[in-house]
Amino acid sequence: MNLVINESQPLWEYLRCAEKPVVLYGMGDGALKILAVCRQYGIPIAGIFASDEFVRGHSFEGYPVESLAQIEERLGDFIVLLCFGVDYDSMLERIAELSRRHETYAPDIPVFGSDLFTPEYFREHQAELEQVYGLLADDESRQIYADLLAYKLSGKLEYLYRHMGSREEDFGSILTPGPGSVYVDLGAYDGDTVEEFIRHCPDYGWIWALEPDPKNFRKLQAAAGELPRTTLVPKGSYSGEGELTFSARGGRNSALAESGKKLRPVELTSVDALLQGNRADYIKMDVEGVERETLLGCRETIARWKPQLSVAAYHRTGDLWELPLLVRKLGPDYRLYLRRHKYVPAWEIILYAI
Repeated sequence: MNLVINESQPLWEYLRCAEKPVVLYGMGDGALKILAVCRQYGIPIAGIFASDEFVRGHSFEGYPVESLAQIEERLGDFIVLLCFGVDYDSMLERIAELSRRHETYAPDIPVFGSDLFTPEYFREHQAELEQVYGLLADDESRQIYADLLAYKLSGKLEYLYRHMGSREEDFGSILTPGPGSVYVDLGAYDGDTVEEFIRHCPDYGWIWALEPDPKNFRKLQAAAGELPRTTLVPKGSYSGEGELTFSARGGRNSALAESGKKLRPVELTSVDALLQGNRADYIKMDVEGVERETLLGCRETIARWKPQLSVAAYHRTGDLWELPLLVRKLGPDYRLYLRRHKYVPAWEIILYAI
């Protein structure tokens, strides 16, 4: 099986030569990162606009924040770069409608790290990317993989809108927890994925739920603190036990960090240390960029019990090849599946090992 990517012109090179002005849609961390890349490539930015409800006569990075109507009146036609993430239907439809009026892209910027998926990056890691493509267990996974790589090069929304699934759909078709299953939830947030698991496996054996962010952990306690056969742990997951600096943002994006706001020390543990040789049947990890380290902390559990795995594979540019290859190294008998859940840009990419 050959991996074919039908995109010859990378987004950043196209934008550098574009005749139409380039504008940003959105503010915040995403806009800061995209502005930095545009400056790196010498791409001039003609303006920034926001949804009408966020336009308050203020500025962002020296640009007045305009409405779409204002920027259309000023510029006419232009290229839009989407600078935020979204998963709810009304906003996804708004973005789709915008793309029918103006050329619109969602640049692929890593959540963590600075590597961009450029043609040079693709060539450097082509052997590993093709190896992973060959390891994927079904046609849907291979199509998602090829479309994701095409998206990462081009920023084209069409590749994202082709694949808008959900974990609910994955239960039963890929994930098959049965009565007595032991579930380990790494990055349990406010308990939503614990509740999701129980819906599909009401006769579970035990639940271990880890969440390092104090605000999120309080929500987790409120949602799951009274559940039977459940242990809640206010720690982060890693390759071993210890302590590292943590950025407590009170949302899904709380993460280990070296610098930034709201930094605090956080206790870490590994799945192997947590379980002490006991069984796990299903491990879900969405741990904000430390999936590799967390997998290494599961090596004994994987070798002994071969639990089903659900691994977030979108936080770092290398996740799409590094994580599948690591999973197969730890568990050579695993069958690998890739699914993408509803989100723009290319977040919520899930690697399943069964």
